[in-house]
Amino acid sequence: MQSGRFTIEKLGEAKFSSPIERLEGQTFVNDHERLLYSPHLIPVTETIKSGKEPEGFEIAGPRANIFFNPPKTKAAIVTCGGLCPGINAVIRGIVMQLWYRYNCRNVVGIKYGYGGLAADADPFMTLEPDSVTSIHTAGGTILGSSRGAPTTKEIVDSLSKHKIDILFTIGGDGTMRGASAIWQEIKKRNLKISIVSIPKTIDNDIPYVRRTVGFETAVMEASKAIHSAHIEATGVPYGIGLVKLMGRHAGYIAANATLANGHANFCLIPEVPFKLDGKNGLFELLEERLSLRRHAVIVAAEGAGQYFFNGKKGSADASGNQALQDIGIFLKEKITEYFAKKNLPVVTKYIDPSYIIRSQPANSNDQLYCARLAQNAVHAAMAGKTGLLVGYWHGEMTHVPTSVLENKNQNINPAGELWFNVLELTGQPQEIG
Repeated sequence: MQSGRFTIEKLGEAKFSSPIERLEGQTFVNDHERLLYSPHLIPVTETIKSGKEPEGFEIAGPRANIFFNPPKTKAAIVTCGGLCPGINAVIRGIVMQLWYRYNCRNVVGIKYGYGGLAADADPFMTLEPDSVTSIHTAGGTILGSSRGAPTTKEIVDSLSKHKIDILFTIGGDGTMRGASAIWQEIKKRNLKISIVSIPKTIDNDIPYVRRTVGFETAVMEASKAIHSAHIEATGVPYGIGLVKLMGRHAGYIAANATLANGHANFCLIPEVPFKLDGKNGLFELLEERLSLRRHAVIVAAEGAGQYFFNGKKGSADASGNQALQDIGIFLKEKITEYFAKKNLPVVTKYIDPSYIIRSQPANSNDQLYCARLAQNAVHAAMAGKTGLLVGYWHGEMTHVPTSVLENKNQNINPAGELWFNVLELTGQPQEIG
């Protein structure tokens, strides 16, 4: 029997046989099978020697028996937070899986995030194969999105009023916090409503999930922006290409796009502090680079260097996210000032492709990933599992309790392999300044 922090909750006994037909030789997923949290031999061996069972995730996939009776089941989908590539692909995948694999024909879309579950919200959108068949080729979300939400009580009242059996939430950390709170309220009322989430955040910063919806497409598009910056920088003497990419608290897009493109000379992320002035500061290193090669490319995540603004804070959005100061404009102005004093005629070309990246349709790899997430979300929900998100760990789909995400973020480890790879490629020192 599963125990520990990764335990997945169920609505009750699964009494119905799954309508899914397996291929010859295939079996349904066993609830007791686990994917180890740590893939390394030494910690696993030490845990076993101590008499404990190594931690592991429940594996996603179809179960032989399901909790909900498909023809009588009503499912809803909601998309929350900022846009990113692949949201429509997930919506489509959920609808197709419910409709064709589970014969569940009552599927609705909730308009404009959790706000669509307010008492005075717009009517739900009916979702069926004909209405979603081509939506994966477009960016954004056909359901619309928003930040913030009505009270948890009001949301659960709405789910109960509309006789929703399953709610699929597609979103980032704020959405996951909301989904966890919704499940706790449902449990308090002893309702039989499943809450299953799909991790969507362009920053790729949800814990226990190696990759979120749209991240690979975001890296691909960000790489194009870095390429453009490189072309601009090499087109003039002493050219500097400066690219600001998304990444409030985690620099995954900046780091991965830097590696994918290969032209960046400096990568600045929130996890690694840097200085502008002084020996080995960014300006001195940039001057050395321009003297040697007469061009340079800088990639900065939006959350990098926020300490340069002396604690100045912008207003918070409806999800509680504090508005960041613009590190891209700041760096452009400071670089211009520094080299003007040096009488060096630098030309800085600044590119911020953030909203272009967010609104792109998913590329082929992300389409495949979104389809797998959607399929496994439906398998979990129909089996009566709840309070979870579908994760991706060591190449396999998993179930992760949303409760374990609270007060946790996934960030780049400055002593880890990813950042080491970035340092090797750019040639920048481990510490700038």
